[in-house]
Amino acid sequence: MTSLNRRALIGAGAALVTAPAIAQPRWPDRPIRLVVAFPAGSVTDTLMRHLAEPLTRELGQPVVVDNRPGGSGVVGTESVARPAPDGHTWCVLSVTNGALNTYTVRRLSYDPVKDFAPIGFVAETAYILVVPASSPARDLQGFIDHAKASRTPLTFSHGNSSSLIASATLARMAGVEMTAVPYRGGPEALTDVIAGRIDSTFTDFAAGMPQVREGKVRAIAVTLPQRFSLAPDIPTVASVLPEFTFDVWFGMGVPAATPAPVIARANAAMNKVLGDAELKERLARLGYTPRGSTPQEFQDFLRNQITVLSSRAREAGLEQQ
Repeated sequence: MTSLNRRALIGAGAALVTAPAIAQPRWPDRPIRLVVAFPAGSVTDTLMRHLAEPLTRELGQPVVVDNRPGGSGVVGTESVARPAPDGHTWCVLSVTNGALNTYTVRRLSYDPVKDFAPIGFVAETAYILVVPASSPARDLQGFIDHAKASRTPLTFSHGNSSSLIASATLARMAGVEMTAVPYRGGPEALTDVIAGRIDSTFTDFAAGMPQVREGKVRAIAVTLPQRFSLAPDIPTVASVLPEFTFDVWFGMGVPAATPAPVIARANAAMNKVLGDAELKERLARLGYTPRGSTPQEFQDFLRNQITVLSSRAREAGLEQQ
């Protein structure tokens, strides 16, 4: 065989080897639907709308936020557990729909571990405990004293399982009886506190602080272990109830069986966006702390939170819905 023929055969072989790789479709090749299982204006929705534009630029396809509220996050989350695992449908997995619902919702229609493949951690934030501007409680101890002196149980509103467990845990630790009033989402739960129809709620920093600054509600405690740098005048719950701890977190998942290369690409894009200094500063002003991770790190965290928060819900005496 001549040298020319050998080179021709080698070239043909190389073409056969590389052809399948060239033929593989580029991901993403169409818009990504990012499902938020909570209402517009909720803490989860606010965070994702700040991430959608930079993710769009990084991935080269539109990232469209799709609000599907209902059932404390069950409706929207369940809808993502079934679509084709091609990486074009994402779902925010938070402390509520990613962990607490496994205990608080009887016959949950999805499994956050088995039905989803993790992309990674996204961010953390804080809840603030607010009361109506007309409330006699000026601080957390005053609120507890008011609850103990009241002839009827004070009320607290909640738009998701995380707000529910935070208030129920506080009531248990303080030794007071309170009545839980469920709402479709956090914004609605906060609205009735502003109106004075509900005595308190744990709301997210981004939604609650504008109302505090306008004098519509009074902030009496924050869930962080230390005072929040953006609101240093608000004491921690732990300053009155030392054993109280509560983390509000967000991660991202896709349907199980999504190809590993797609997850790796999505994880890399998300971590790059979360590491952007300008975005981190913007999110910090709203009370969010971005936090990247590997998919495995988020999955390990998620499993741990399911165990920890189920125990917390049991201790608080919450019944399955």
